[in-house]
Order: sequence, then structure tokens, then C-alpha cells
Amino acid sequence: MAPNLKHHICLITGGRRGIGRAIAVAMAAAGARVAATATTAAGAEQITADLRAAGTPGLGLQLEVTDADSRARAVAAVTEHFGAPTVLVNNAGITRDNLLLRMADRDWDAVLATNLTAAAALSKICLRAMTRARYGKIIHIASVVGQSGNAGQTNYAAAKAGLIGFSKSLALEVAARNVTVNAIAPGFIETDMTAALSDSQRAELAAKIPLRRLGRPEDVAAAAVFLASAAADYITGATLPINGGLWMA
Repeated sequence: MAPNLKHHICLITGGRRGIGRAIAVAMAAAGARVAATATTAAGAEQITADLRAAGTPGLGLQLEVTDADSRARAVAAVTEHFGAPTVLVNNAGITRDNLLLRMADRDWDAVLATNLTAAAALSKICLRAMTRARYGKIIHIASVVGQSGNAGQTNYAAAKAGLIGFSKSLALEVAARNVTVNAIAPGFIETDMTAALSDSQRAELAAKIPLRRLGRPEDVAAAAVFLASAAADYITGATLPINGGLWMA
């Protein structure tokens, strides 16, 4: 039986393309009322158009996740349009790759602020209504890099590992209020970043993966829909690997 999210109001950050867009479309297809964010007004308009094209009255919002006022406005807009979010998917993220000895402090700070601190701040805002309602789902999009590490990505790996630890600790804090908190750790997924690789680079990546292919955004979206559904009501503090066997904890 397909997951049914028709009673859910879902807020998804970084929903313009790639994994975030796939999650927004999949949750809308499962019946949820979906709001997804982009960093620009044009991106927000495109999200609204994409969701409507998928046959759902979705909402695109402009959001700068590292800005407190922008976060507050986005959650207020969702609440006014649909009601308080019952599902929060923290997907927005950036990379600023370099070896640590060459990494500028601003690049470390930007990745931690966007990928970890902003997720915690948005969770805090959304938890107010979730704990009052005694129901809610928070899903963090982490990364296999946060589990395995990766040279040249100390900032990104630290942020994603921190997101996994944050998920576990927050899950313990809010379980008594029937709010679940879980993480998804994707491996190499077909996105704009991997599309820029050469055929030989893609083949080299795929050779490292037991399933011998890169994942699709829809693979991650299916996991997010599952964790948002009633089928996952007894799952909290978990990290679900979507990596084709690349990393087995």
C-alpha cells in the first residue's frame, strides 16, 4: 500500500532541484500539502509551478536558511497558507570543499551555518507547534560523508555527522511528545553536481558502489515519504542509509 500523507503539512528546505525537489513532488503525490523553499524569488516561483504541474496546490517560498528573520517568515507563511508544519525536511545544504590546511575560515563557517545550525534553528521553530499537537516528524538529509568521512570535505563531513548526532539527541528530547526525528544519509546521487562529472569519473564512482550505479533523487524521496508516513511512527533516532551499499554501518 502506498504511503498516505493527506493529513500532513510538509515544509522542505532546498526544494528547487535535486533531492529536495524529488522529496517535494513525492510528498505532494502522497497527498501532503507541501511548501518548499529556494534561495531566490524566481526559484520559489518555479517550485510553485512544478508542484502545480504535478497536480497539487503546493507553495514555493524564498528562504535564506542562515537568517533568523527569513526562517521565521517562512514558517509563518506556511502556517498562514496551510497550517503549522507537521513534517519538516531539512535538506538545504552547500559545499565549500578544500583540504583543511587550505580552507578559509569563512568556508568552514558557511557550511556549518547552512548545513547544521540552520537545521537546528528551523527544527526549534517547528517543534513549538508539533509538541503542542503531540505529533510531528522531523527528517534531516545528512550524507554518507558524515558517516565515512571524505578527504577535502572536513567542513561538510563535520556538519553532516553533527546532523546525525543532533537527530539522535533531539529524538530523545521530544519522543514523549510523539515527535519523531530521523536522518537520511544519501550516498552518490544523480544531481547537478554529479552531472558535471565526466563519463570516466562517473564510472569510477559507480565501481565503488556494490549496486554499481549512482542513486536517483527519487530513491531518497521514497525514504523521506516513508519516514513521514504512519508506517514509520515507531522509528525515531534512526539514520537510514541510501547509498547502494557504499557504506555499511
